[in-house]
Amino acid sequence: MMLKATDTKNAPWHIVRSDDKKKARLNCITHLLSVIPYKQAPREEVKLPPRKTKDRYDDQTPLKGRRFIPEKY
Repeated sequence: MMLKATDTKNAPWHIVRSDDKKKARLNCITHLLSVIPYKQAPREEVKLPPRKTKDRYDDQTPLKGRRFIPEKY
């Protein structure tokens, strides 16, 4: 009854089948993006400076000699 009373041309209801949550989310996002008109925005090419390696953080040294579980996947 609520859907029949409130589903209008200006404010339509859309129902998402959600037995599979991942598919439901992707379908919802795809639908939302399809109803929004947009054009490609112009942008300048980004030029990055060379990376600095002095005083770079080393995240591997503290892990040497530690026990890890086997990675199967």
